[in-house]
Amino acid sequence: MQYSEGQVGRVFTVRIDDGEDFLREIQRFVTAMNIRCGTIQFLGAVRSATIVTGPKEPVIPPAPRGEEIFGGWELVGFATIYPGEDGPSIHLHTAAGKGIRSLAGCLREKAEVYLVIEAIVTEFVGITAKRLPDEKTGVNLPVFDRTLP
Repeated sequence: MQYSEGQVGRVFTVRIDDGEDFLREIQRFVTAMNIRCGTIQFLGAVRSATIVTGPKEPVIPPAPRGEEIFGGWELVGFATIYPGEDGPSIHLHTAAGKGIRSLAGCLREKAEVYLVIEAIVTEFVGITAKRLPDEKTGVNLPVFDRTLP
């Protein structure tokens, strides 16, 4: 187990509007505000999106299984922000539902907003962390400065 200790810095409320790409806009916001570490909580809806709903098989490294959703799905989700190789790296998970159907997983590639997505971005200060490629798992993982004995 690894960890890093810090404090809450700035807190932002963000509205992303109909037709905008949630993933692109939240990345743009985090970059513009120079948020290195933090969390994002969000709710709203998408016209279309791609969700990775787990691996095709439970092997390492995993081959992702993606689902395309269309036509107005409700979302609620959470994300972490850490410095990555190319600036802030956001790892975002969501639960999505429409009618009696629901999915949960990692929101990736695209997420076209339907009506609105509201987000609360909480910045952490004093955290020593980076999101880096992990050789063993084949995925980008947060790496912290401390380990428990």
